[in-house]
Amino acid sequence: MDNPRTLLAIALSFLVLLIWQAWMKDYGPQPQPQVQTTEQPADSTTANVDHGGEDLPTAPEDVTEAAASEEVAARLPEGQRVEVVTDMFRAVINTKGGDLREVDLLKYPLTTDRDSGPFRLLQESSKEIFIAQSGLRVGKGQGPEPTHYAGFQVDRNRYELGAGSDVLEVPLRWSNGNGVEVTKLYRFHRNSYVIDIEFQVRNTGSGDWSARPYYQFQRTEPVKKQRFLYTYTGGVIYSPEEKYEKIKFDDMQEADLGRDVKDGWAAMIQHYFVAALVPPPDQTDHYYSRALKGDRYVIGLIGPALKAPAGSEQTTGVKLYAGPKLQHIMKAVAPGLELTVDYGVLTILAQPIFWLLEHIHALVGNWGWSIIFLTMLIKLAFFKLSETSYKSMANMRKLAPRLQALKERYGDDKQKLNQAMMDMYKKEKVNPLGGCLPVLVQIPVFISLYWVLLESVEMRQAPFMLWIQNLSAPDPYYILPLIMGATMLIQQKLNPAPMDPMQAKVMMILPIVFTVFFAFFPSGLVLYWVVNNTLSIAQQYVITKRVEAAG
Repeated sequence: MDNPRTLLAIALSFLVLLIWQAWMKDYGPQPQPQVQTTEQPADSTTANVDHGGEDLPTAPEDVTEAAASEEVAARLPEGQRVEVVTDMFRAVINTKGGDLREVDLLKYPLTTDRDSGPFRLLQESSKEIFIAQSGLRVGKGQGPEPTHYAGFQVDRNRYELGAGSDVLEVPLRWSNGNGVEVTKLYRFHRNSYVIDIEFQVRNTGSGDWSARPYYQFQRTEPVKKQRFLYTYTGGVIYSPEEKYEKIKFDDMQEADLGRDVKDGWAAMIQHYFVAALVPPPDQTDHYYSRALKGDRYVIGLIGPALKAPAGSEQTTGVKLYAGPKLQHIMKAVAPGLELTVDYGVLTILAQPIFWLLEHIHALVGNWGWSIIFLTMLIKLAFFKLSETSYKSMANMRKLAPRLQALKERYGDDKQKLNQAMMDMYKKEKVNPLGGCLPVLVQIPVFISLYWVLLESVEMRQAPFMLWIQNLSAPDPYYILPLIMGATMLIQQKLNPAPMDPMQAKVMMILPIVFTVFFAFFPSGLVLYWVVNNTLSIAQQYVITKRVEAAG
């Protein structure tokens, strides 16, 4: 950005970043899911695998046997569709299994068009499946079980959150015909992306009844998008010991996950949005994953055994977060849930940058201006480092004619040429690498900001001004990328010309290459680069003139 070597270093670093993302996605080492080997407690309920599809979870000790013996359901079982409307959601629950089949986020349009419908997070379509399933698995010989293949009864086919209500409950009822009644309850809250999933068991029979609750996401792998701006889509689990772990679709193909975790959660994440299952705190659950036929994948958890002695009532459940990756909200839902905003290895730098960006936005109310002011603050923080770099480049620029004379004098004798150049640097007290290190220090900050602008849902469809009405999308008229390319050309004029002809050719085409790259980048990121380049040009111009005048 600030001289030929540093500009080339940043270009190569950025290209390496993009290549590394694509390589890691396809060929990088994958974390190996741990297969459950410990014996279950004596009170665990062994799952019945005599009916249902392969997407039914089983007790951990029976996973291998069940997977080998079950048939795949050709499609999702169908029952009555129940529509639920709140201030945050439009949801569809299917009475066959009580699955949550559709979730529309009413506050997040699908596109920036005025007539755009809401973004659909959970869905069942011919192209993609992403649903939330849950149920109770009983022990062998205990009769039918309320899994996501069971038929539930509802009072009506539409529920809506009233103007004076803060909670909306949608009960689905099931009975085994022997005195056990199960109510599967969805509880929606006003101004919240959290949905409670609760099982209420009432045993009026003469014998004890027990089951193990399970909760899972089932989805197909999305149609592959361009990998130029790759963001992770797939499974995630969290544990206090291992923290944030990605369980990729490829991992699920290679091995089933089986692990007991206390105080954890499981999720399916994608760009900007997440659906996560959060069990009660201080509870140990069995986390699992499975690859199904038909390019479907399951990740979920099995809770502790629920025992309902005759004449008793028991309750168990989890929280389902289905919504945007809003960090301050997710922190309150579960520890570590905010890590689904995946900044990668530079999270330690990216999180403070986002915190600062968010606070600037609270003052100015526009994400575009927030990026501009953030860029100015970052530039101010590195002012002294940049000043050192620009002084070094200005001195190198002064020496350029003399260096060229040395090259003509010594011709192809590189040993003598290098020695003469080092003597000149020493005599003039110029460090040829003085302009590199200060800028290289700033590269991690730039990459961190890249992830902040790419991952933060706050940038999604955020308008700036004039023709930029979506900071998360490329500039529709390519004006910002062209301005960015122009600023790079201006910077090259201020920098000392490379002595190596090959390097000079590379520097000539670099602005063109970057302009093409940034034509496909989010305009918010290009805006940062344009502002940073403009500030760099102003600072470098003033310092260069001062050094030349002093000389």
